[in-house]
Amino acid sequence: MTATTNFEQKFRVGWSDLDGNAHMGNSSYLGYASDARMHYFMEHGFSPARFASERFGPVIVRDELAYRKELRLMDEFAVDFELVGVSASGSRFRVRNTFRTASGDVAASVTSEGVWFDLDQRRPRTPPSGLDSVMRSMSRAKDFAEIPDKQISQAEGP
Repeated sequence: MTATTNFEQKFRVGWSDLDGNAHMGNSSYLGYASDARMHYFMEHGFSPARFASERFGPVIVRDELAYRKELRLMDEFAVDFELVGVSASGSRFRVRNTFRTASGDVAASVTSEGVWFDLDQRRPRTPPSGLDSVMRSMSRAKDFAEIPDKQISQAEGP
């Protein structure tokens, strides 16, 4: 399937986003990545209310952040969203958010691995066909690869 959907959400660095070095801290990048994902799903018919009524949602099991350039207080930035991988069933996915400065420079990227999670059975599930189509129509990363249905990276413990 050819991926066709491009997405970008604009934000501005706020006071509460700053860390002790006066630039946007890592937890803020994760928060904006999550916000951008939810904006994307909402624009494609999957609002938080729909996730709640259908009793499922995305669960991120791993995030990887890569920093390139600082974002400081009141800087405008944009976050895009692309598909890095998906399992045959659609239950597991890998996505990437790239953060760009107002001038278009890459500030950071967040690559996230997740599953669609059944809120009643408390385990991964396949997404509804409409959501699976939405995911598969996303822009694909250059390093896109299919994910095995039974495998998703586990954070290494101590």
